[in-house]
Amino acid sequence: MKESKRQINIITILLAPFLFIISFIKHFFIGVKFIFFDSFVNIFTNISNNHNFKKLEHQKININPDTPKKTEEEPVILPLVERQKIAHEKEALLKEMQREANSHKVKKEYYYYYGTASNGKKVKGLMSATSKVTLHNYLANEGIDVYSIKKAFWPNLSKKLGLDQEKELSIKDLIFWLTQVSTYLKAGITLNDTISIMAKQAEKSPKKHKLYRAISYELTLGETFSAALQNQGKVFPPLLINMIKSAEATGELIKTLDDMSNYYTEIDKTHKEMISAIIYPTILLVFAIAILTFIMVFVIPEFIKIYNQSGIVVSGFTLKIVSLSKYITSHITNIIVISLAVILILLFLYKQVRPFRRLLQLIGMRFPFFGKIIIYHELTIFTKTFSSLLKNSVYIIDSMEILTNITNNEVYKDLMLDTMSNIARGEKISLSFSNKWYVPDVAYYMIVTGETTGELSLMLEKVANYYNDLHKARVANLKSFLEPIMIVILAIIVGVIILAVVIPMFSLYSQIK
Repeated sequence: MKESKRQINIITILLAPFLFIISFIKHFFIGVKFIFFDSFVNIFTNISNNHNFKKLEHQKININPDTPKKTEEEPVILPLVERQKIAHEKEALLKEMQREANSHKVKKEYYYYYGTASNGKKVKGLMSATSKVTLHNYLANEGIDVYSIKKAFWPNLSKKLGLDQEKELSIKDLIFWLTQVSTYLKAGITLNDTISIMAKQAEKSPKKHKLYRAISYELTLGETFSAALQNQGKVFPPLLINMIKSAEATGELIKTLDDMSNYYTEIDKTHKEMISAIIYPTILLVFAIAILTFIMVFVIPEFIKIYNQSGIVVSGFTLKIVSLSKYITSHITNIIVISLAVILILLFLYKQVRPFRRLLQLIGMRFPFFGKIIIYHELTIFTKTFSSLLKNSVYIIDSMEILTNITNNEVYKDLMLDTMSNIARGEKISLSFSNKWYVPDVAYYMIVTGETTGELSLMLEKVANYYNDLHKARVANLKSFLEPIMIVILAIIVGVIILAVVIPMFSLYSQIK
Protein backbone atom coordinates (compact mmCIF):
# COMPACT_ATOMS: atom_id res chain seq x y z
CA MET A 1 0.00 0.00 0.00
CA LYS A 2 2.78 2.40 0.93
CA GLU A 3 4.60 1.50 -2.27
CA SER A 4 1.52 2.28 -4.42
CA LYS A 5 1.01 5.61 -2.63
CA ARG A 6 4.65 6.41 -3.19
CA GLN A 7 4.30 5.65 -6.93
CA ILE A 8 1.20 7.84 -7.11
CA ASN A 9 3.10 10.69 -5.42
CA ILE A 10 6.01 10.28 -7.84
CA ILE A 11 3.62 10.34 -10.84
CA THR A 12 1.88 13.40 -9.40
CA ILE A 13 5.22 15.17 -8.97
CA LEU A 14 6.28 14.28 -12.54
CA LEU A 15 2.95 15.42 -13.97
CA ALA A 16 2.92 18.67 -12.01
CA PRO A 17 5.25 20.58 -14.39
CA PHE A 18 3.20 19.47 -17.39
CA LEU A 19 -0.08 20.46 -15.74
CA PHE A 20 1.41 23.81 -14.79
CA ILE A 21 2.72 24.38 -18.34
CA ILE A 22 -0.63 23.44 -19.90
CA SER A 23 -2.49 25.74 -17.48
CA PHE A 24 -0.03 28.58 -18.06
CA ILE A 25 -0.17 28.28 -21.87
CA LYS A 26 -3.96 28.00 -21.84
CA HIS A 27 -4.42 31.19 -19.81
CA PHE A 28 -1.65 32.89 -21.79
CA PHE A 29 -3.48 32.21 -25.06
CA ILE A 30 -6.77 33.36 -23.57
CA GLY A 31 -5.11 36.62 -22.50
CA VAL A 32 -3.41 37.07 -25.88
CA LYS A 33 -6.67 36.39 -27.69
CA PHE A 34 -8.52 38.95 -25.57
CA ILE A 35 -5.84 41.67 -25.83
CA PHE A 36 -4.76 41.29 -29.46
CA PHE A 37 -7.86 39.86 -31.13
CA ASP A 38 -11.18 40.31 -29.31
CA SER A 39 -10.36 43.79 -27.99
CA PHE A 40 -9.01 44.93 -31.36
CA VAL A 41 -12.09 43.61 -33.19
CA ASN A 42 -14.48 45.23 -30.68
CA ILE A 43 -12.67 48.58 -30.74
CA PHE A 44 -12.50 48.56 -34.54
CA THR A 45 -16.20 47.64 -34.82
CA ASN A 46 -17.26 50.40 -32.39
CA ILE A 47 -15.15 53.03 -34.16
CA SER A 48 -16.53 51.94 -37.54
CA ASN A 49 -20.14 51.97 -36.30
CA ASN A 50 -19.73 55.40 -34.68
CA HIS A 51 -18.10 56.77 -37.84
CA ASN A 52 -20.89 55.42 -40.06
CA PHE A 53 -23.54 56.69 -37.62
CA LYS A 54 -22.06 60.20 -37.70
CA LYS A 55 -21.96 60.08 -41.51
CA LEU A 56 -25.59 59.00 -41.72
CA GLU A 57 -26.64 61.67 -39.22
CA HIS A 58 -24.75 64.27 -41.24
CA GLN A 59 -26.42 62.99 -44.38
CA LYS A 60 -29.90 63.21 -42.83
CA ILE A 61 -29.22 66.77 -41.70
CA ASN A 62 -28.06 67.83 -45.16
CA ILE A 63 -31.10 66.47 -47.01
CA ASN A 64 -33.62 67.79 -44.51
CA PRO A 65 -35.42 70.71 -46.18
CA ASP A 66 -36.17 72.26 -42.78
CA THR A 67 -32.49 72.61 -41.92
CA PRO A 68 -31.56 76.28 -41.83
CA LYS A 69 -29.09 77.36 -44.49
CA LYS A 70 -25.71 78.77 -43.62
CA THR A 71 -25.56 82.51 -43.43
CA GLU A 72 -23.92 84.02 -46.48
CA GLU A 73 -20.48 85.48 -46.05
CA GLU A 74 -20.00 89.21 -46.37
CA PRO A 75 -19.01 90.31 -49.88
CA VAL A 76 -15.28 90.78 -50.48
CA ILE A 77 -14.34 93.98 -52.36
CA LEU A 78 -11.02 93.59 -54.16
CA PRO A 79 -8.69 96.57 -54.74
CA LEU A 80 -9.01 98.44 -58.05
CA VAL A 81 -5.60 97.24 -59.28
CA GLU A 82 -6.56 93.64 -58.54
CA ARG A 83 -9.90 94.00 -60.35
CA GLN A 84 -8.17 95.49 -63.43
CA LYS A 85 -5.68 92.63 -63.46
CA ILE A 86 -8.51 90.09 -63.24
CA ALA A 87 -10.37 91.79 -66.12
CA HIS A 88 -7.21 91.69 -68.27
CA GLU A 89 -6.64 87.95 -67.52
CA LYS A 90 -10.31 87.22 -68.19
CA GLU A 91 -10.11 88.87 -71.60
CA ALA A 92 -6.99 86.82 -72.42
CA LEU A 93 -8.79 83.64 -71.31
CA LEU A 94 -11.75 84.35 -73.62
CA LYS A 95 -9.39 84.69 -76.58
CA GLU A 96 -7.63 81.41 -75.68
CA MET A 97 -10.96 79.59 -75.40
CA GLN A 98 -12.02 80.95 -78.80
CA ARG A 99 -8.81 79.64 -80.42
CA GLU A 100 -9.27 76.29 -78.67
CA ALA A 101 -12.88 76.01 -79.85
CA ASN A 102 -11.79 76.69 -83.46
CA SER A 103 -9.08 73.99 -83.29
CA HIS A 104 -11.63 71.24 -82.42
CA LYS A 105 -9.03 69.35 -80.35
CA VAL A 106 -10.41 67.11 -77.60
CA LYS A 107 -7.87 65.93 -75.03
CA LYS A 108 -8.44 65.52 -71.31
CA GLU A 109 -5.78 67.31 -69.26
CA TYR A 110 -5.31 68.90 -65.85
CA TYR A 111 -5.87 72.64 -65.48
CA TYR A 112 -5.39 75.16 -62.71
CA TYR A 113 -8.28 77.59 -62.57
CA TYR A 114 -8.52 81.00 -60.88
CA GLY A 115 -11.73 82.91 -60.31
CA THR A 116 -14.01 84.73 -57.92
CA ALA A 117 -16.98 83.27 -56.03
CA SER A 118 -20.41 84.90 -55.84
CA ASN A 119 -19.33 86.80 -52.70
CA GLY A 120 -16.31 88.27 -54.50
CA LYS A 121 -13.75 86.04 -52.76
CA LYS A 122 -10.92 84.68 -54.91
CA VAL A 123 -10.87 80.91 -55.46
CA LYS A 124 -8.49 78.52 -57.20
CA GLY A 125 -8.28 74.79 -57.81
CA LEU A 126 -7.17 71.86 -59.97
CA MET A 127 -9.46 69.91 -62.30
CA SER A 128 -9.23 67.51 -65.21
CA ALA A 129 -11.15 68.66 -68.30
CA THR A 130 -11.37 68.06 -72.04
CA SER A 131 -10.85 71.75 -72.78
CA LYS A 132 -10.74 75.19 -71.22
CA VAL A 133 -14.17 75.95 -72.69
CA THR A 134 -15.94 73.02 -71.02
CA LEU A 135 -14.14 73.68 -67.73
CA HIS A 136 -15.09 77.38 -67.88
CA ASN A 137 -18.74 76.51 -68.55
CA TYR A 138 -18.81 73.98 -65.71
CA LEU A 139 -17.28 76.40 -63.21
CA ALA A 140 -19.63 79.17 -64.34
CA ASN A 141 -22.53 76.82 -63.65
CA GLU A 142 -21.07 76.32 -60.16
CA GLY A 143 -21.19 80.08 -59.56
CA ILE A 144 -17.49 80.78 -60.11
CA ASP A 145 -16.49 83.71 -62.33
CA VAL A 146 -13.28 82.33 -63.91
CA TYR A 147 -10.66 84.76 -65.15
CA SER A 148 -7.70 82.40 -65.73
CA ILE A 149 -7.22 78.75 -66.71
CA LYS A 150 -3.71 77.32 -67.12
CA LYS A 151 -2.41 73.86 -67.93
CA ALA A 152 -0.97 72.08 -64.88
CA PHE A 153 2.49 70.87 -65.90
CA TRP A 154 3.35 68.46 -63.06
CA PRO A 155 -0.08 66.78 -62.76
CA ASN A 156 -0.14 66.24 -66.56
CA LEU A 157 3.40 64.84 -66.46
CA SER A 158 2.44 62.48 -63.64
CA LYS A 159 -0.55 61.37 -65.69
CA LYS A 160 1.64 60.59 -68.73
CA LEU A 161 4.05 58.62 -66.55
CA GLY A 162 1.19 56.63 -65.02
CA LEU A 163 1.74 58.05 -61.54
CA ASP A 164 -1.65 59.73 -61.33
CA GLN A 165 -3.76 56.57 -61.12
CA GLU A 166 -6.57 56.90 -58.62
CA LYS A 167 -6.98 54.07 -56.12
CA GLU A 168 -10.16 52.05 -56.02
CA LEU A 169 -12.69 53.13 -53.41
CA SER A 170 -12.68 51.00 -50.29
CA ILE A 171 -15.77 48.85 -49.79
CA LYS A 172 -16.82 50.95 -46.77
CA ASP A 173 -16.62 54.21 -48.73
CA LEU A 174 -18.38 52.62 -51.68
CA ILE A 175 -21.25 51.36 -49.52
CA PHE A 176 -21.71 54.79 -47.95
CA TRP A 177 -21.48 56.50 -51.34
CA LEU A 178 -24.17 54.21 -52.82
CA THR A 179 -26.43 54.74 -49.82
CA GLN A 180 -25.98 58.50 -49.97
CA VAL A 181 -26.71 58.78 -53.72
CA SER A 182 -29.76 56.53 -53.37
CA THR A 183 -31.08 58.60 -50.43
CA TYR A 184 -30.78 61.89 -52.31
CA LEU A 185 -32.48 60.45 -55.42
CA LYS A 186 -35.33 59.09 -53.30
CA ALA A 187 -35.75 62.60 -51.85
CA GLY A 188 -36.47 63.88 -55.37
CA ILE A 189 -33.11 65.55 -55.98
CA THR A 190 -31.71 65.22 -59.50
CA LEU A 191 -28.55 63.21 -60.12
CA ASN A 192 -26.49 66.29 -61.10
CA ASP A 193 -27.58 68.17 -57.98
CA THR A 194 -26.95 65.07 -55.86
CA ILE A 195 -23.31 64.85 -56.92
CA SER A 196 -22.87 68.63 -56.56
CA ILE A 197 -24.23 68.52 -52.99
CA MET A 198 -21.94 65.61 -52.15
CA ALA A 199 -18.96 67.52 -53.56
CA LYS A 200 -19.74 70.50 -51.32
CA GLN A 201 -20.11 68.22 -48.29
CA ALA A 202 -16.72 66.63 -49.01
CA GLU A 203 -14.75 69.91 -49.09
CA LYS A 204 -12.76 68.81 -46.02
CA SER A 205 -11.71 65.61 -47.82
CA PRO A 206 -9.62 66.70 -50.86
CA LYS A 207 -9.65 63.29 -52.60
CA LYS A 208 -13.42 62.82 -52.34
CA HIS A 209 -14.08 66.45 -53.25
CA LYS A 210 -11.91 66.07 -56.35
CA LEU A 211 -13.65 62.81 -57.30
CA TYR A 212 -17.19 64.15 -56.89
CA ARG A 213 -16.39 67.30 -58.87
CA ALA A 214 -14.93 65.15 -61.66
CA ILE A 215 -18.17 63.12 -61.80
CA SER A 216 -20.23 66.30 -61.72
CA TYR A 217 -18.14 67.72 -64.59
CA GLU A 218 -18.79 64.60 -66.71
CA LEU A 219 -22.54 64.78 -66.03
CA THR A 220 -22.56 68.48 -67.00
CA LEU A 221 -21.03 67.55 -70.37
CA GLY A 222 -24.00 65.23 -70.97
CA GLU A 223 -22.32 61.92 -70.16
CA THR A 224 -24.40 59.12 -68.65
CA PHE A 225 -23.90 58.25 -64.99
CA SER A 226 -22.17 54.95 -65.86
CA ALA A 227 -19.83 56.70 -68.34
CA ALA A 228 -19.03 59.39 -65.76
CA LEU A 229 -18.03 56.70 -63.27
CA GLN A 230 -16.07 54.76 -65.89
CA ASN A 231 -14.09 57.87 -66.82
CA GLN A 232 -12.70 58.01 -63.28
CA GLY A 233 -10.34 55.12 -64.01
CA LYS A 234 -10.15 52.35 -61.41
CA VAL A 235 -12.01 54.25 -58.70
CA PHE A 236 -15.31 52.42 -59.22
CA PRO A 237 -15.43 48.63 -59.76
CA PRO A 238 -16.45 47.36 -63.24
CA LEU A 239 -19.30 45.39 -61.67
CA LEU A 240 -20.97 48.56 -60.35
CA ILE A 241 -20.45 50.42 -63.65
CA ASN A 242 -22.09 47.62 -65.66
CA MET A 243 -24.98 47.38 -63.19
CA ILE A 244 -25.63 51.12 -63.44
CA LYS A 245 -25.38 50.94 -67.25
CA SER A 246 -28.14 48.27 -67.27
CA ALA A 247 -30.20 50.29 -64.77
CA GLU A 248 -30.04 53.36 -67.03
CA ALA A 249 -31.56 51.27 -69.82
CA THR A 250 -34.35 49.89 -67.61
CA GLY A 251 -34.97 53.05 -65.54
CA GLU A 252 -34.34 51.31 -62.19
CA LEU A 253 -31.34 53.29 -61.00
CA ILE A 254 -32.47 53.72 -57.37
CA LYS A 255 -33.30 50.01 -57.00
CA THR A 256 -29.94 49.06 -58.50
CA LEU A 257 -28.07 51.40 -56.14
CA ASP A 258 -29.85 49.83 -53.16
CA ASP A 259 -29.17 46.31 -54.46
CA MET A 260 -25.48 47.10 -54.98
CA SER A 261 -25.25 48.64 -51.51
CA ASN A 262 -26.67 45.42 -50.02
CA TYR A 263 -24.39 43.34 -52.26
CA TYR A 264 -21.21 45.12 -51.18
CA THR A 265 -22.33 44.99 -47.53
CA GLU A 266 -22.61 41.20 -47.76
CA ILE A 267 -19.31 40.95 -49.62
CA ASP A 268 -17.66 43.08 -46.92
CA LYS A 269 -18.98 40.74 -44.22
CA THR A 270 -17.69 37.69 -46.11
CA HIS A 271 -14.25 39.29 -46.54
CA LYS A 272 -14.10 40.17 -42.83
CA GLU A 273 -14.94 36.58 -41.91
CA MET A 274 -12.20 35.35 -44.23
CA ILE A 275 -9.67 37.79 -42.75
CA SER A 276 -10.74 36.73 -39.26
CA ALA A 277 -10.15 33.09 -40.20
CA ILE A 278 -6.62 33.95 -41.38
CA ILE A 279 -5.61 36.42 -38.65
CA TYR A 280 -6.61 34.27 -35.68
CA PRO A 281 -4.36 31.24 -36.42
CA THR A 282 -1.60 33.62 -37.51
CA ILE A 283 -1.66 35.38 -34.12
CA LEU A 284 -1.61 32.04 -32.31
CA LEU A 285 1.29 30.81 -34.45
CA VAL A 286 3.32 33.99 -33.92
CA PHE A 287 2.94 33.84 -30.14
CA ALA A 288 3.69 30.12 -30.11
CA ILE A 289 6.96 30.82 -31.91
CA ALA A 290 7.63 33.70 -29.50
CA ILE A 291 7.16 31.43 -26.46
CA LEU A 292 9.46 28.74 -27.86
CA THR A 293 12.08 31.35 -28.78
CA PHE A 294 11.91 32.84 -25.28
CA ILE A 295 12.46 29.41 -23.71
CA MET A 296 15.35 28.56 -26.05
CA VAL A 297 17.08 31.96 -25.70
CA PHE A 298 16.48 32.88 -22.05
CA VAL A 299 15.35 29.83 -20.03
CA ILE A 300 17.57 26.99 -21.25
CA PRO A 301 20.84 29.05 -21.02
CA GLU A 302 20.16 29.37 -17.27
CA PHE A 303 20.01 25.58 -16.99
CA ILE A 304 23.23 25.34 -19.01
CA LYS A 305 24.95 27.61 -16.45
CA ILE A 306 23.77 25.35 -13.63
CA TYR A 307 25.07 22.27 -15.49
CA ASN A 308 28.47 23.88 -16.05
CA GLN A 309 28.77 25.01 -12.43
CA SER A 310 27.75 21.59 -11.10
CA GLY A 311 29.86 19.58 -13.55
CA ILE A 312 26.85 17.71 -14.96
CA VAL A 313 27.49 16.07 -18.35
CA VAL A 314 24.38 16.04 -20.55
CA SER A 315 23.75 13.53 -23.34
CA GLY A 316 21.09 12.24 -25.69
CA PHE A 317 18.03 14.39 -26.33
CA THR A 318 19.05 16.91 -23.65
CA LEU A 319 22.35 17.52 -25.46
CA LYS A 320 20.48 18.21 -28.72
CA ILE A 321 18.19 20.72 -26.99
CA VAL A 322 21.16 22.44 -25.34
CA SER A 323 23.07 22.59 -28.65
CA LEU A 324 20.01 24.00 -30.43
CA SER A 325 19.60 26.63 -27.71
CA LYS A 326 23.27 27.66 -28.02
CA TYR A 327 22.96 27.93 -31.81
CA ILE A 328 19.77 30.03 -31.66
CA THR A 329 21.21 32.30 -28.97
CA SER A 330 24.44 32.96 -30.88
CA HIS A 331 22.74 33.41 -34.30
CA ILE A 332 19.45 35.06 -33.26
CA THR A 333 20.10 38.19 -35.38
CA ASN A 334 20.88 36.17 -38.52
CA ILE A 335 17.82 33.97 -37.97
CA ILE A 336 15.52 37.01 -37.67
CA VAL A 337 17.00 38.70 -40.76
CA ILE A 338 16.81 35.52 -42.86
CA SER A 339 13.25 34.84 -41.70
CA LEU A 340 12.13 38.36 -42.65
CA ALA A 341 13.92 38.09 -46.01
CA VAL A 342 12.20 34.77 -46.75
CA ILE A 343 8.78 36.21 -45.83
CA LEU A 344 9.33 39.28 -48.07
CA ILE A 345 10.53 37.11 -50.99
CA LEU A 346 7.51 34.83 -50.64
CA LEU A 347 5.15 37.85 -50.57
CA PHE A 348 6.84 39.31 -53.66
CA LEU A 349 6.60 35.99 -55.53
CA TYR A 350 2.97 35.60 -54.50
CA LYS A 351 2.05 39.03 -55.85
CA GLN A 352 4.18 39.04 -59.01
CA VAL A 353 4.57 35.41 -60.16
CA ARG A 354 1.30 33.82 -61.28
CA PRO A 355 2.43 30.13 -61.29
CA PHE A 356 3.82 30.51 -57.75
CA ARG A 357 0.60 32.20 -56.59
CA ARG A 358 -1.50 29.46 -58.18
CA LEU A 359 0.63 26.74 -56.53
CA LEU A 360 0.21 28.27 -53.06
CA GLN A 361 -3.53 28.70 -53.62
CA LEU A 362 -3.83 25.05 -54.68
CA ILE A 363 -1.94 23.96 -51.56
CA GLY A 364 -4.18 26.14 -49.40
CA MET A 365 -7.34 24.77 -51.02
CA ARG A 366 -6.12 21.19 -50.48
CA PHE A 367 -5.20 21.85 -46.85
CA PRO A 368 -7.45 19.90 -44.43
CA PHE A 369 -10.30 21.89 -42.89
CA PHE A 370 -8.89 25.30 -43.86
CA GLY A 371 -9.15 24.52 -47.60
CA LYS A 372 -12.94 24.35 -47.35
CA ILE A 373 -13.01 27.89 -45.99
CA ILE A 374 -11.22 29.16 -49.13
CA ILE A 375 -13.51 27.19 -51.46
CA TYR A 376 -16.71 28.31 -49.70
CA HIS A 377 -15.50 31.93 -49.72
CA GLU A 378 -14.73 31.89 -53.46
CA LEU A 379 -18.02 30.17 -54.33
CA THR A 380 -19.99 32.68 -52.25
CA ILE A 381 -18.37 35.66 -53.98
CA PHE A 382 -18.69 34.11 -57.45
CA THR A 383 -22.34 32.98 -57.24
CA LYS A 384 -23.51 36.17 -55.49
CA THR A 385 -21.86 38.38 -58.12
CA PHE A 386 -23.00 36.23 -61.06
CA SER A 387 -26.57 36.26 -59.74
CA SER A 388 -26.55 40.08 -59.49
CA LEU A 389 -25.20 40.39 -63.04
CA LEU A 390 -27.86 38.10 -64.48
CA LYS A 391 -30.65 39.87 -62.57
CA ASN A 392 -29.59 43.17 -64.10
CA SER A 393 -29.43 41.72 -67.63
CA VAL A 394 -25.68 42.23 -68.07
CA TYR A 395 -24.37 40.37 -71.13
CA ILE A 396 -22.96 36.95 -70.26
CA ILE A 397 -19.53 37.63 -71.78
CA ASP A 398 -19.29 40.94 -69.88
CA SER A 399 -20.34 39.07 -66.74
CA MET A 400 -17.52 36.55 -67.13
CA GLU A 401 -14.94 39.32 -67.66
CA ILE A 402 -16.15 41.01 -64.48
CA LEU A 403 -16.09 37.73 -62.55
CA THR A 404 -12.46 37.08 -63.52
CA ASN A 405 -11.56 40.44 -61.93
CA ILE A 406 -13.42 40.05 -58.63
CA THR A 407 -11.15 37.28 -57.36
CA ASN A 408 -7.39 36.93 -56.89
CA ASN A 409 -7.64 33.14 -56.90
CA GLU A 410 -5.97 31.89 -60.09
CA VAL A 411 -7.81 28.54 -59.96
CA TYR A 412 -11.22 30.22 -60.17
CA LYS A 413 -9.95 32.71 -62.75
CA ASP A 414 -9.08 29.76 -65.00
CA LEU A 415 -12.57 28.39 -64.36
CA MET A 416 -14.09 31.67 -65.58
CA LEU A 417 -11.92 31.65 -68.70
CA ASP A 418 -13.04 28.08 -69.47
CA THR A 419 -16.64 29.19 -69.05
CA MET A 420 -16.14 32.08 -71.50
CA SER A 421 -14.65 29.66 -74.05
CA ASN A 422 -17.62 27.29 -73.67
CA ILE A 423 -20.10 30.14 -74.13
CA ALA A 424 -18.24 31.26 -77.27
CA ARG A 425 -18.65 27.71 -78.64
CA GLY A 426 -22.37 27.72 -77.78
CA GLU A 427 -22.06 25.24 -74.93
CA LYS A 428 -23.68 25.33 -71.48
CA ILE A 429 -22.21 27.25 -68.54
CA SER A 430 -22.48 24.20 -66.28
CA LEU A 431 -20.09 22.23 -68.49
CA SER A 432 -17.14 24.20 -67.09
CA PHE A 433 -18.11 23.29 -63.52
CA SER A 434 -18.44 19.53 -63.99
CA ASN A 435 -15.78 17.19 -62.54
CA LYS A 436 -13.96 20.02 -60.76
CA TRP A 437 -12.77 19.11 -57.26
CA TYR A 438 -13.00 22.76 -56.18
CA VAL A 439 -16.68 23.00 -57.24
CA PRO A 440 -18.83 20.92 -54.84
CA ASP A 441 -21.52 18.69 -56.35
CA VAL A 442 -24.30 20.73 -54.70
CA ALA A 443 -23.19 23.90 -56.49
CA TYR A 444 -22.79 22.10 -59.83
CA TYR A 445 -26.23 20.43 -59.78
CA MET A 446 -27.96 23.64 -58.71
CA ILE A 447 -26.33 25.47 -61.65
CA VAL A 448 -27.53 22.68 -63.97
CA THR A 449 -31.03 22.99 -62.51
CA GLY A 450 -30.99 26.75 -62.99
CA GLU A 451 -29.98 26.40 -66.65
CA THR A 452 -32.65 23.75 -67.26
CA THR A 453 -35.48 25.74 -65.65
CA GLY A 454 -34.36 29.16 -66.89
CA GLU A 455 -33.94 30.41 -63.29
CA LEU A 456 -30.15 30.52 -63.20
CA SER A 457 -29.95 33.82 -61.28
CA LEU A 458 -32.32 32.51 -58.58
CA MET A 459 -30.37 29.26 -58.23
CA LEU A 460 -27.06 31.12 -58.02
CA GLU A 461 -28.48 33.31 -55.26
CA LYS A 462 -29.51 30.19 -53.32
CA VAL A 463 -26.06 28.68 -53.83
CA ALA A 464 -24.49 31.93 -52.53
CA ASN A 465 -26.65 31.91 -49.39
CA TYR A 466 -26.00 28.20 -48.80
CA TYR A 467 -22.22 28.45 -49.04
CA ASN A 468 -22.14 31.73 -47.14
CA ASP A 469 -23.78 29.94 -44.20
CA LEU A 470 -21.29 27.07 -44.54
CA HIS A 471 -18.43 29.56 -44.63
CA LYS A 472 -19.59 31.29 -41.44
CA ALA A 473 -20.01 27.94 -39.66
CA ARG A 474 -16.58 26.74 -40.80
CA VAL A 475 -14.90 29.95 -39.59
CA ALA A 476 -16.63 29.68 -36.20
CA ASN A 477 -15.58 26.02 -35.92
CA LEU A 478 -12.02 26.93 -36.86
CA LYS A 479 -11.77 29.40 -33.99
CA SER A 480 -13.19 26.99 -31.42
CA PHE A 481 -11.19 24.03 -32.77
CA LEU A 482 -7.83 25.69 -33.31
CA GLU A 483 -7.31 27.20 -29.85
CA PRO A 484 -7.30 23.92 -27.82
CA ILE A 485 -5.25 22.16 -30.53
CA MET A 486 -2.60 24.90 -30.47
CA ILE A 487 -2.55 24.86 -26.66
CA VAL A 488 -2.06 21.09 -26.52
CA ILE A 489 0.63 21.05 -29.23
CA LEU A 490 2.52 23.94 -27.66
CA ALA A 491 2.17 22.39 -24.18
CA ILE A 492 3.62 19.10 -25.46
CA ILE A 493 6.55 20.82 -27.20
CA VAL A 494 7.34 23.08 -24.24
CA GLY A 495 6.83 20.21 -21.80
CA VAL A 496 9.24 17.94 -23.69
CA ILE A 497 11.87 20.72 -23.88
CA ILE A 498 11.55 21.57 -20.18
CA LEU A 499 11.56 17.90 -19.18
CA ALA A 500 14.67 17.27 -21.31
CA VAL A 501 16.61 19.98 -19.48
CA VAL A 502 15.14 19.17 -16.05
CA ILE A 503 15.99 15.43 -16.05
CA PRO A 504 19.76 16.02 -15.57
CA MET A 505 18.87 17.96 -12.42
CA PHE A 506 17.88 14.64 -10.78
CA SER A 507 21.51 13.49 -10.93
CA LEU A 508 22.50 16.71 -9.13
CA TYR A 509 19.81 15.99 -6.55
CA SER A 510 21.16 12.48 -5.99
CA GLN A 511 24.69 13.88 -5.54
CA ILE A 512 23.47 16.32 -2.89
CA LYS A 513 21.53 13.54 -1.15
